[in-house]
Amino acid sequence: MAPSPRDPAAPLVRLHEGGGVLAVAKPAGLPTQAPIGIDSVESRAREQRFGPAFRSATVAGRHRHPGGFLGVPHRLDRAVSGVLLLATTPRAARQLSRQFERRRVRKTYLAVLVPSGVVPPPPDATLQWHDTIHKVADEPRAEVVPRGTPGGREATTTGRVRSAADGTLMVELEPLTGRMHQLRVQAAARGMPVLGDVAYGGPPLASAQTTDPHDRAIALHAWRITFLDPETAAEVTLTCPPPDLFPWQRPL
Repeated sequence: MAPSPRDPAAPLVRLHEGGGVLAVAKPAGLPTQAPIGIDSVESRAREQRFGPAFRSATVAGRHRHPGGFLGVPHRLDRAVSGVLLLATTPRAARQLSRQFERRRVRKTYLAVLVPSGVVPPPPDATLQWHDTIHKVADEPRAEVVPRGTPGGREATTTGRVRSAADGTLMVELEPLTGRMHQLRVQAAARGMPVLGDVAYGGPPLASAQTTDPHDRAIALHAWRITFLDPETAAEVTLTCPPPDLFPWQRPL
């Protein structure tokens, strides 16, 4: 059985470091950031990078960049796994934040969807999703609403169906906008929620290895990301293989 993503003994896998950018493989169930003292990608990266300096800074109550500079210009939902970008210099943090804001970062996800009551698209079909998304008041979720709804924001995703097996679809999705839970909301609105995403109507993962709902994974994985190196402006593309666990144990 794989260890819990909240096991602090489990080190982060480093995928890339250069130009002030540190890319790591985020486990599902682990928050990107959390208050000091709570396990997160940021705290593990600081522990691995700064070691004793990080521990002594937190004990002393120095919570602003404890141990040294590490920026978090990129975030993934807690339930999602995959490639995550951190910044090791202030310049890289600014540059990456600007790239995300201007939609110059290309992100490609893999997802396992579960069609329910709809005719699923066939393998190799292209996907073009255009919606208006609105955050539900006082709840940690969003929903698709009619165009023109106050507070609604445009959400666009493209993609394709990679394969179909056992009543599920393996799809590749590229969000062109960055709305709250965008891929999860758009897939569910089409009757094809993400496997494990019970918040949006998906069936639970039979292989769930924890009783804590906050630790549970969904079958959504940040597979590939393309950005510009903050120092050289060269295009960098990184990939992160999905976990070697159900339901990812199928040919990509």
